[in-house]
Amino acid sequence: MKVSRVSEMRMLDATAIENFGIKDELLMENAGQALYSIILNKFGVIDRKFVVFCGIGNNGGDGFVVARKIHSDGGQVTVLILGDRTKFKGSARMNLDIVSSLPIEIMEVNSIETILMDVLHCDGIVDAIFGTGLVRDVEGIYRDAIELINQSGKPVFSVDIPSGVNGDTGKIMGCAVNADYTVAFGLPKIGNMLYPGYELCGSLYVTHISFPPSLYTLDSMKIEVNNPAVFPPRDLNAHKGDLGEVLFIAGSSSYFGAPYFSAMAFLKAGGGYSRLALPSSMTPYIANKGSEIVFIPQKETASGSISLENREALLELSEKMDMVVLGPGLSLNEETKKLVRELALEIERPLLLDGDGITALCEELEIIKQRKAETILTPHMGEMSRITGLSVSEIDNNKIDILQRTCRELNAVIVLKGAHTLTGYPDDRVYINLSGNPGMATAGSGDVLAGTIPAMFGMGLSIQDAVRKGVFIHGFAGDLAAEYEGEDGITARDIMDYLPLAVKMEREGLEEEYMERYIGARII
Repeated sequence: MKVSRVSEMRMLDATAIENFGIKDELLMENAGQALYSIILNKFGVIDRKFVVFCGIGNNGGDGFVVARKIHSDGGQVTVLILGDRTKFKGSARMNLDIVSSLPIEIMEVNSIETILMDVLHCDGIVDAIFGTGLVRDVEGIYRDAIELINQSGKPVFSVDIPSGVNGDTGKIMGCAVNADYTVAFGLPKIGNMLYPGYELCGSLYVTHISFPPSLYTLDSMKIEVNNPAVFPPRDLNAHKGDLGEVLFIAGSSSYFGAPYFSAMAFLKAGGGYSRLALPSSMTPYIANKGSEIVFIPQKETASGSISLENREALLELSEKMDMVVLGPGLSLNEETKKLVRELALEIERPLLLDGDGITALCEELEIIKQRKAETILTPHMGEMSRITGLSVSEIDNNKIDILQRTCRELNAVIVLKGAHTLTGYPDDRVYINLSGNPGMATAGSGDVLAGTIPAMFGMGLSIQDAVRKGVFIHGFAGDLAAEYEGEDGITARDIMDYLPLAVKMEREGLEEEYMERYIGARII
């Protein structure tokens, strides 16, 4: 499913009106009808009391449509207008005039105290205050109204996006409605899909409001929910070499988990042949845990990291691999960082850079730009800050734009890890991943991802599809771990141990429960 920017949705609306003759009044009617259908089917209308909060823009017009339909089907409804009602224009004005001709109470709200009893004695609330175009913090009577809605304890139904959520970032603009149900119009917006906006939407639905498919599936719209490609059939005659040979260059005296989790996750997720190059002194300890891994002990620096002396042998071995993973737990030893930079420049195979490998290359990003084979980076927000030179807060406030620009500049695939991990490509495509949970914010989780992605490549997917699939499977394994073990105590080992079940369930076709969770928004 595509996800739109606010500006793209304005363009879609204009195109529907100008090119397809779908009048603005019809779009508003369809929008209001969709939200009303959720109220009717999920909550009921007859003999129930509703208040509809309306701002003075088109969102308020949608609210008038909902109010009219509640009244038509036997519900009681009061319309509360925040702002000067003389400012309504076009379709919103038309719908206000219709509601005004019906026996529906309409109040202009100048003080929260005047509507307190209406809100406390209603059964449900419709939030039609702000739309997706909100650009400044919510203040004054609007803030008071939103706080009253949130404190009321009533079921809340939001029009397009919970009021107070930025449509392009998902950020809260001072304060925002915490909805139980939200119906997005046309397509979900970025703000519907990224935290904290996603959480505030409650159950999220989308209606195409009569847009033809050619409009809401445009190739020019580059942002989508991550619904990755299906697994190719597993060859019944396959041997381990057919399922990917990957070299992991990882580990140092301070990081025993990172090399183990990355190399072992590759096997647990379905990869065939996992080779782990790590400091020689670490090999016996990790071999006790993962004897299925093929170990390639490396000469060490004085601090226990991989020495530059191993450069030629690692380059020679990399030529025989399908992919190389460089970075988990390597440390920031200067000699090892120099090794990382030289390897990244000369390895001619697809290369996944993680953790300390990313940090080493932040000092010489030109190396990434010069690579001819595919490059995948898997940074968390701190590492993305080092890559871009921007603060974490700057990135967090504009994730998608910054991700797209960085992918273009580095000619690399970037997996920006976090809640609803983003996968970006050099052609500006961005996929929002919906699998995963807060329990996965644990040491070693990213190392498991660094092994899962190459496993998808080894199983026959293209590099670009393998990245998206790996991100999804990693999150799905974390969700299974949370379901069976409890979210609070998830470890990287738990995520890794649920990889085989995640792959099995995905290959067989997910049950409806999971499909609904990961589809993004249910279509009505």
